[in-house]
Amino acid sequence: MAAVETERLRLRRFTEADVERLAELDSDPRVMRFLTGRPTSRAEIEREVLPTILRDYERGPAGRWAAEERSSGAFLGWFALQPPEDGGTSELELGYRLRAAVWGRGYATEGARALVHKGFSDLGAGRVWAQTMAVNTASRRVMEKAGLSYVRTFHLHFDDPLPGTEHGEVEYALTREAWAAA
Repeated sequence: MAAVETERLRLRRFTEADVERLAELDSDPRVMRFLTGRPTSRAEIEREVLPTILRDYERGPAGRWAAEERSSGAFLGWFALQPPEDGGTSELELGYRLRAAVWGRGYATEGARALVHKGFSDLGAGRVWAQTMAVNTASRRVMEKAGLSYVRTFHLHFDDPLPGTEHGEVEYALTREAWAAA
């Protein structure tokens, strides 16, 4: 999984040295608002989150990349083309999580577009998809700017739902054929 570079971003593999960066990212309630609604503890990052990211690298060429600003090397967050359990690349889930301090600068769109391109051109994906809470308008805009189109709204049951859950989740997707035609 080679690094991906854009005009302003460098996306690289995570290492065990990234525990603190991930813990800081997931400790911001603004970042976690539409995800879990609560910070992820450093212990959980160390025991579960980071080991899962590293194991995904063994399953195949897709996974999660640490995002750094090319000019400064500053950690900005992460981007993902998450494979299914078998590690295949026919359907990849686009994801991103960035520090709140860098929101609104176009990094999410830039990284998402780069990974959509990688998914189709390098990894042979047939479909790239993403989902978020229907009320997460900023993330929905990123999906649209990355070329994905609205597919559906659906409702999941949560024992402890986040505010806005009653409006459902939305799925966006882009097929290889639509990407090639654009």
